[in-house]
Amino acid sequence: MQVIFSPKGADRESMPTGDMKLIPSTLLLLLSSCALQGTVPTDPGPTYARWSVGFSDLQVSHPPFQTVHANWKDRRQVPYVYLEIRGNEADRESMIPILQQELKKQGLVADGPPFCLFYVAPGVPPTESPSSRVCMPVHKEVEPVSPLEFGVLPSTTVVYGLASGVRSDVRKAWTGIFDYVEGQDWVPDGPLREIYLVAPGTDPTPADLISEVQVPVRSAR
Repeated sequence: MQVIFSPKGADRESMPTGDMKLIPSTLLLLLSSCALQGTVPTDPGPTYARWSVGFSDLQVSHPPFQTVHANWKDRRQVPYVYLEIRGNEADRESMIPILQQELKKQGLVADGPPFCLFYVAPGVPPTESPSSRVCMPVHKEVEPVSPLEFGVLPSTTVVYGLASGVRSDVRKAWTGIFDYVEGQDWVPDGPLREIYLVAPGTDPTPADLISEVQVPVRSAR
């Protein structure tokens, strides 16, 4: 597997793949009503993905992931609400609509696309995690009602990549991400994160499904 990366890291937090609060509200309103091509989107999922990836200088990696494009950046603090689950990948995907319904029921507003956190030992594929969280970022600290819980991702350095394809394909991209981490003499330092820039259930073609994968890191020394 070939891993392509920039040793200098990203100049910014990949505007905004997973951090929408950096964009002025007027621009958010414009982009939510029109696709980049100036047309009215029929599917807000793929439109959101094209917009997010368009601000990143990192190329999207595609199945079968013989080449993985990776880089590092400083991630800002991310408050989020979540459902904690155990089970296989199908369980996680089915929980995203439930999470969205709970947010709406409790009057909470999402501040970006849904994501999953995987609590695993370094090098273990994310889908083998015995425990994970299905999450939605929010703008600030909130006090959700059960079954939702609140958490905060701390600001830290992360290695990341953009991967296309269905969830079962995306897991294959992690090998290249871990290769990058090892090549920088770093080790994983926190839960793995998959940000679903096109949420499951939007029924796009596999090529339109874009996820950002992140692993927080620290020096191995």
